[in-house]
Formats: sequence, structure tokens, C-alpha cells
Amino acid sequence: MKPGDIYDLTIEDLTVEGKGVARFEGIVVIVPDAVPGDAVRVKCSAMKKNYAEATLAAILHASALRTVPRCRYFGTCGGCTRQHITYPGQLALKRQHVADALERIGGFKGYAIPEVLEAAAPYFYRNKMEFSFGDRWRTRGEMERGPAGGLSDREENHPYALGLHIPGRFDRVLDLEECWLQSQTSAHIVNVIREICFMSAIPVYSTRTHSGYLRNLVIRQSRHTGEIMVNLVTNEDRAEIMSAVVRRLLESVPSITTIVNNINTRKSQVAIGERERVYYGSGTITERIGSRTYHISANSFFQTNTEQAEKLYDTAMNLARLRSTDVVYDLYSGIGTIALHIADHVRQVIGVEAVGQSVEDARRNASANSVTNCDFILGDLKDTLLSARRQGTPLPRPDVIIVDPPRPGLHEKVAGEICAMRPREIVYVSCNVATQARDLKIICQSSEYSIDGIQPVDMFPQTSHIENIVSLRRSGS
Repeated sequence: MKPGDIYDLTIEDLTVEGKGVARFEGIVVIVPDAVPGDAVRVKCSAMKKNYAEATLAAILHASALRTVPRCRYFGTCGGCTRQHITYPGQLALKRQHVADALERIGGFKGYAIPEVLEAAAPYFYRNKMEFSFGDRWRTRGEMERGPAGGLSDREENHPYALGLHIPGRFDRVLDLEECWLQSQTSAHIVNVIREICFMSAIPVYSTRTHSGYLRNLVIRQSRHTGEIMVNLVTNEDRAEIMSAVVRRLLESVPSITTIVNNINTRKSQVAIGERERVYYGSGTITERIGSRTYHISANSFFQTNTEQAEKLYDTAMNLARLRSTDVVYDLYSGIGTIALHIADHVRQVIGVEAVGQSVEDARRNASANSVTNCDFILGDLKDTLLSARRQGTPLPRPDVIIVDPPRPGLHEKVAGEICAMRPREIVYVSCNVATQARDLKIICQSSEYSIDGIQPVDMFPQTSHIENIVSLRRSGS
């Protein structure tokens, strides 16, 4: 293959990022915007060491999996990468992704992967969205029209954007007026805040000069109670600016229940501040999963799909085969959602979490739900916390360990400690099946554990992400 050449190909698969995969005479060809089953005409754009890149010139025959994206930003925004695929098609591809990761990375062959537990709401399902302020990225249509093509006043006059980062561009933000992931109320709040800040001439933080005020907007929305949190992340603590924004925001959106300001003076582009000020309401919102109510603060981790989270936790509980006499370790316990969800079915749950605010929230959630058999410990797992003594008393040996780590997965030292404690069951909940497969391989190769159950759960429709649960059982137990 040579750059500039035209080829007719059939798309066979998708990359994790959602790009089409074809083959030409043994060469893997990556084609953005293509769907498995598409017959396409492509133009080779670059030759890499192990593959070729191509642009989609024409769809000769559309795949049965292809559909029309609902969002007008699709293809530019990085939030949804699979809106052009039917929802049943998305589920089938995610199921195959789980099977491929377990076999190719973990070496687990011959396991039947169940159908993915689908989401009842494939759109407007997120309870949290994080938006960025930044230099405005003009969409393809705007650039083609140009000033003479009739740009709107907002397109012409707004010097900055509030929306999502363009994939691969930390310095450019796609200005969003709508989004199909959270809710129409969320989109309205985004538009109101953009207008307030623009009309007030509030400067946006620059990643080049590291000056300016506005950095991020995080919206949390309870699916069951209807409570709404607005968290404005800024580069400075400027009470006079925040107070004015809060007053005007509440006038436009009185349904907001709490407004907080996280102050992040670091250069790192994270929507978490070194300190926080509450300007309106309690600083938290409440949400329900099953019979439990949870208080969620601005920086606490909480599953972003509330309805699917209940399915996820029920499935993890069933795969764990819990007994009323069990001691369960809930590692990476967050604000205690898994621990409190299973508390009625076991003797004791010990949660371990590295984020102090999350541990405080977990303890408060246990108290608010009158749960007395859950203990939450602050500490980093890789620092041998699990084998350490707490207040001079050894921690009880676990019968079951449930782990729900972040995307990088388990530290190798943590995997070793889990095996050393020899629980009857290990249940691994993961949002990254690649690192999950890697960790499971380590545990099963160096110990007496084997896979006992697998269940993927679709927490993130319209994206490439899939949550997967794998249970391991110790031989002879």
C-alpha cells in the first residue's frame, strides 16, 4: 500500500477507540467512521510500522449495523464514538471485545461470554458530565461557511468555548449546545453558564500561559431524587466572581440544589481542586441504588450510570456466592456503594479506599443507612495496607474479596497480596477489560484460582467502553 492510493475494502472489526479495521494483502488498515460489515472505498493516508491508516472516501454498501447518529456533533466530539452503530450492534461488538481481551491478553480460552446486560436507556443515562472551558474549536461546517457564510452572532463573538475536548487536542474545546449523554437540563445549564461567563467577561484559563479563571464545569444529577449539583472548577479563589455567577445561575435554573467551587491552581488539567467552597446548598446530592441512599460530594467516585450500577452490583453479589457468615473486603471502595449494597447478606464488610473524601462519604453513607457492619479504611493498597494492623488489631481474614479498580487495574503487589490472603472467591469488577485480563492472568498463574463466572454490563452506551465482572474461585473451596 502507498499513501494516496485508493482501495475497496470490507470492514471486519473495530478498534477499542471505535475505528474500523480492514485488511489488504495481510496489512491491517485503520479506517475512521467505518462500521463492521461496511464495504468501503478508502484512500491510504499513512503507512505505519504494523498497519496502515486510511480515510473513508465512500461507503459502497452500508453494514446492517450502521445507523444515523442522533447528535449533530458526532464525528467531531469525542464523547460518543458509536452513535453510528445500532444499539444491538454495539452490544454484540462489546461482547466480542470482552472475549478477545480475555483470550488474547489473559490467555483464557474456551469460556462462553454471556450476552451483555443492556441499558434500558441508551441515551441521557449519565449522572455526571465534565465539561471544559477553553479556546474555541470551529466545527467543519463553520469553517466551510466562514464569516461570509452566515455564522451566528454566538459563533462570531464568543472567544471561548464550553464543552468537550477535541480528541487528541488538549488545547481546543468543541463548543456544545446539546449533548445526548446526560440530560436536556444539563445541556441547558451548560448554555446558561457559558452565556453568564461571556457576558461578565470572565477570562478562561489558558494552558499556554497558565492564567485565567474558568477551567471546568462538572454537573452531577441524581436519577432518583432529581437533585442537581453544579461544580465550577477555577484557577483562583475569587468569591466576588463566584457569588455573581451563582446568583444569576439560580435565577435561570432554580432547580439546581447545590453549587460548589473547586479551586485548582495546578497546571494539570483535572477537574478536582486542592480545596472546595460551597456557595449554595449542602455541597452534596443524594442518590439511591437499591434500598440504599448515598450522599455524593463533588469529587467522590460514583458509577455514572445509576440504573446500570444496580444491575452491576447485583451481578457482582450473585457471582460472589455470598454467605451470611462471610467477611468481605471491598477494595477501591469509593463512597461505599458496593459495601453497603451487600451488607445485609454478610457478617462484615471492610472497605479500603485511597481518597480521603470518599472514605468520609462512605462512613456517612453507612450511618445514614443505619448499616453497622461496614468499616472503611483510608489507605493506598500497594503500600501493604491489607496486611498491616489497624489500631493494633489484625484485620480479619476475608472469605470474599471484591475489587473495582480504576482503569490502570491492580498494582502487581496488590494482586500478590490478594492471592496470599486466599479468599474463597475473588470478584473483579472492571471498566477496562484489557487491564482486567492482564491482572486475572497474574492471579490465576501464580495461585490456585480459576474463572468461575463472567458477565459484561453496558454502563456506557454509544461509547466503546464496557464494564465486565469476572469471579474467581479457589480450588477445593
